[in-house]
Amino acid sequence: MALEKVFREMTECLRRLHDNLLAVQLTIRVDTPKEGSVLLVDVFGDATDDVLGWLEEAIQAAREAQKGVGHPVDLDGARRALVAVQEQFHRAEQAFLSDLVSYERLNELSKFGKRRCGEWRAWVKSVIQGIEQCRQPMIEARSRIAECWQEYAECMPATSVSVQSGPRIVAKDLVEAEAPPRAARLRLAVVGGSAKQ
Repeated sequence: MALEKVFREMTECLRRLHDNLLAVQLTIRVDTPKEGSVLLVDVFGDATDDVLGWLEEAIQAAREAQKGVGHPVDLDGARRALVAVQEQFHRAEQAFLSDLVSYERLNELSKFGKRRCGEWRAWVKSVIQGIEQCRQPMIEARSRIAECWQEYAECMPATSVSVQSGPRIVAKDLVEAEAPPRAARLRLAVVGGSAKQ
């Protein structure tokens, strides 16, 4: 797969995930029933805001990485941007898993929906459904980032280092007969393969 193509697909995948989470955020923040304020709305809303913020940073870094693999090619810039994508995505994924789709959070939301009726029950159902619809795009985004790393590694030239032995340059202190007794001259001698003492 071409480097530009996998980087473009990663960026698109991150945007789709962002769009899905944005729909969840709208359900949580805007479609909230009018009657009664509930702390759970803020808990899920804040968690969604955090995930969206990290995804926005990941998307920005993905665009930079995409530029790096375009023309002119800047593989070092692409690598640095891909590191930023990985870091921000990891933060978003961890927050998603612990603050939105963990058993404890979804169980808490379900219990709340069972205690309430009418609009609140419908709201809980919509929030859970929206969160669940983000699972697969999250998995796809993780896979696309891994594909970018793989493709990047495959396009990097192999670096080799070779060490060869050759003549050595040795410095000797010699006192020459015509030189004053305290003066010494430094003479360089090239010795092929071994040093003369």
